[in-house]
Amino acid sequence: MSVVLVIGASRGIGLEFVRQYTEAGERVIATVRDAAGRARAEALGAEVLTVDVSQPASVSGLAWQLDGEKIDTALYVAGVYASGTALSPPTRELFDQTLHTNVLGAMQVLPQVAPLVEAAQGRFGFISSGMGHIGSVESSQGWTYRVSKAALNMAVASAQHDYPAAILVALCPGWVRTDLGGPNAPLSAADSVRAMLATLANLTPAQKGQFFHHDGRPFAGW
Repeated sequence: MSVVLVIGASRGIGLEFVRQYTEAGERVIATVRDAAGRARAEALGAEVLTVDVSQPASVSGLAWQLDGEKIDTALYVAGVYASGTALSPPTRELFDQTLHTNVLGAMQVLPQVAPLVEAAQGRFGFISSGMGHIGSVESSQGWTYRVSKAALNMAVASAQHDYPAAILVALCPGWVRTDLGGPNAPLSAADSVRAMLATLANLTPAQKGQFFHHDGRPFAGW
């Protein structure tokens, strides 16, 4: 039995990771923001911690809650979407919400969790977005979100150098039928997560610090 940590498991893709890993017989530790998320994750058999990655004070307590653990697979799934274009700058409130959740939260989680992943010589996946792929920008739609995900991808690639015993990667889940993707998206959360689990399981040390589609294809030109 391996140990899996899912950060951002209240619903959607994060909760689906919990579902599939627990069904596979793994021990899952899940972080959630609220009581409703706790109930959903506990119903699937996860051990649940309350952490709000948009709040630095909340994230700072993660290390002591995980004291003594070795994490075979960690996932940073928390994220928030911000719309808008480069025709007008985001408000300070929108910028802070997006960047705190998508980037700063991940950067604060890394030094607390990556050493536990290194101890197991495991892997740490960060859920990103194809909109953060700087080699294929077709418009500025979702500008603040694009900026945050491109920053997240760079944070993962850069942090890999400080945690060489772990495999750190960014993963694009694809266009998924979630609150963000909408009902017409071609992928279900179950199919996306199933593919990402296979991608994580098959990662090699040569793929450290890279950015992948959910099905394991690397983003060309990243």
